Order: sequence, then C-alpha cells, then structure tokens
Amino acid sequence: MISKDTLKQVIADNQVEVANYKIIERDFSFEEFGNYVFVGIRRAGKSFLLYQRIQQLLAQGVKWDELLYINFEDERLDGMAITDLNLLLEVHWETYGKKPVLFLDEIQNISGWEKFARRLADTKHRVYITGSNAKMLSSDVQTTLGGRYLVVDVYPYNLKEFLTVHSIDFTKHALLPTIAKAEMLRQFNNYFYFGGFPEGAVLPSKRDYLTSVYQKIFLGDIATRHSVGNVFALKILFKKLAESVKQPISFTRLAHIVSSTGAKIGTNTIINYIDYAKDAWLITPIQNIAGKIADKESNPKYYFTDNGILNLFLLDGNTALLENLVAVTLLRKYGRHDAVYFYNSGVEVDFYVPDEQLAVQACYSLSDIETYNREVNALLQLAKRIEIKKMLIISKDEEQSISIENLEIEVIPIWKWLLY
Repeated sequence: MISKDTLKQVIADNQVEVANYKIIERDFSFEEFGNYVFVGIRRAGKSFLLYQRIQQLLAQGVKWDELLYINFEDERLDGMAITDLNLLLEVHWETYGKKPVLFLDEIQNISGWEKFARRLADTKHRVYITGSNAKMLSSDVQTTLGGRYLVVDVYPYNLKEFLTVHSIDFTKHALLPTIAKAEMLRQFNNYFYFGGFPEGAVLPSKRDYLTSVYQKIFLGDIATRHSVGNVFALKILFKKLAESVKQPISFTRLAHIVSSTGAKIGTNTIINYIDYAKDAWLITPIQNIAGKIADKESNPKYYFTDNGILNLFLLDGNTALLENLVAVTLLRKYGRHDAVYFYNSGVEVDFYVPDEQLAVQACYSLSDIETYNREVNALLQLAKRIEIKKMLIISKDEEQSISIENLEIEVIPIWKWLLY
C-alpha cells in the first residue's frame, strides 16, 4: 500500500513541475465542464495537454487547493493498486479541505482504474485522464465509463504545431520572402523525415530520440506488457510492416515472411502481435472498402502513427513516408475507425473517405508520364464506380490542376495540403 506521506510528496513535487513547465499550446478547446480521456501513442503530448489545461485554470485564478495532478509512471508509485486510488482524494481533502479537479496521467498502469474513474464522474468530480494503451478503451471499459467521458485521440504535432514550435509564421506562406519560405520548407523536411513528437521537435539529435521512443514502445508497451516470448519475430514483423506501408498484406503472408527468417511463428500469433501494436498506437490499419468482409479484416494496409518511427526502418523511403503522412493526416482528421479506406477492386486508389466523398492519391512525383497516367486514370475510373466530390493527388513538391472528362483533379504539395 502506498503511504499518504509518499502521495503528499509526489503531489507537491508535481505542483512545482507543472506550474513552471513551458508548454506550446496545442490547438484544442476544452469544454468547461467536460470529463476527458486522452489516448494515443507514447510521447504524443497527452501529458502536455493536461499541463496546458492546468496552466489555463491557474491563469483564471484557480488555486492548487482545487487541483490534483498525479503521474502514475512516477517510480515512487510502483505497486500502486486500485484500492489505493481513493487515497488521492483523502490526501487532498486532508491537506486542503476542498474537492479537486483531478488530472490522472498514464492511469492505464493501474488495473481496474475505470471503476474509480466512473465513481469520480458519478460524484461530480471533473476529471482529465491520459493513457497510452488503446485497450483502456475496450468495449468493457467503455461500458463501465458509460458515456461519462469524452474520448480524444492525441497524435504527435501536426505541421502547423511543428512550425509554431520553431517560430515560423505559416499563415501567409504564399507571401513569404524567399529566405523565410526556404526556412519553412527546411523545417517541413525535418517534420517529413523525423515526425512530430513534441519533445523531439526541438532536439538536434532527432534519430537518437526516436530510437529511444521506439524502444520504449517496443519493449515496454508491447513485448513486456504482453509477455511476448519471441521478441526476434516481433522485431522482424514490425520491420516488414514498415517496408510494406503502401501495400495490403495478409496475416498469412506476414507469418510466412517472419518464419522464413528462422523465427517460426503461426498466423494466430501474428494476429496477436499486430493487435498489441495497434493497442500501443504504433500502427493503424486501413481497410479496402471494396473488399469482402473477411478480406477487409485480414488484408489491410498498415500505417505508422509517426513518420519519424517509420523512417527508422527505411533506407530510401520517400514514397512510403509521403503516403504514410497522408494516411495519418486523414486518420487524424476523420477518425481511426471506419472513416478512411483504400479502394482496390479492378482499380487502385490510395485513400477514400466516404463521408466526404473524397478520393486521394499519394504520389511523390508525377514527372514520369507512366506514373502520371496511372495515378490520374485510377481516379477517373473510380469516379465511374462511386460518387466522388473531390479528387486529390498529393505530391512532394508539384502543383497543378487537371481537367479531364469533365472532372477536376487537384495536384498539391503535401506541405501546402497540411497547412490547409
């Protein structure tokens, strides 16, 4: 059992750290009386959102006697169990005699946390929760929370946030002088190759930082948490998923590839390993909207949550990184589940968003005539099969408008698309 004295010390230390932490405010508006659960990949900035909200409340005149922040990854809380959680309320009341707004960081480390969270909501506490493991939002947990919390997906920085961190005004990018625009594009290239993890955005040695984050996800959030015995097979699996970003790949195919390296593994184990990676937000699958039910589930395309981690696996990865960034941006905007698809049935189109009737091709360059014809014709053929309001080809640098067969296709550089 965690002692009250330990909790008091941890809470006091957190008050100093959170109040003095210099944050870059993210583009998020909090509802005044909402309870939140923030989920996402490790180091995406979920804790920063809690810091942001606390600092907003402090600026509004709320005092620490009405706020309680606790990070459950603090080593001083090792061994803390669900039966200890009520001590937080007891300690705060004994110290301040007031009912606090609670900020519970990385709470998935406490088994059964959702029952405590539900009781807090039922007793009219305002609560902000973060967690890295998507299983904290399993159907059972969602049933327990019973609609009492707003669930928010948190990704690493988007390009606008990344440029803001580097003090670059992108709002009038078309009017920027040459040197300023060149600097903006230089920072975009950093974002393209090294991703948007908030802590890594300002570090000179970005690759070392990304390697560290990936190892924590690989070992901590996946291998150790799920007691994976065949770590070598897991490592080969993720490498193959990275190399296959642009192509659908089946569980059976992955099992054959991994087994061919000497790490014998069955299809069911592959399915489990992929589920672990999805739970940790390392990857997200996108299904073929034209596929049969079994094909949709077993033969998707997989994309990595951040380009920086994907780039750790690649040697000449420009085309894969472009498509991955387009995929993640669409998932971020429209949702991770049943919102973004690809189309593959006689014609191949990289992305289709049914609610927007939006078709998107990701193509690094259209300078080759065969590539141009393939990308354009795929969109034209798709428009004959399903309703499409808007067609895009997102490139690395090229921009033009294509009018053909009474249809309009916009070709746009990815950096400009990301700044819309």
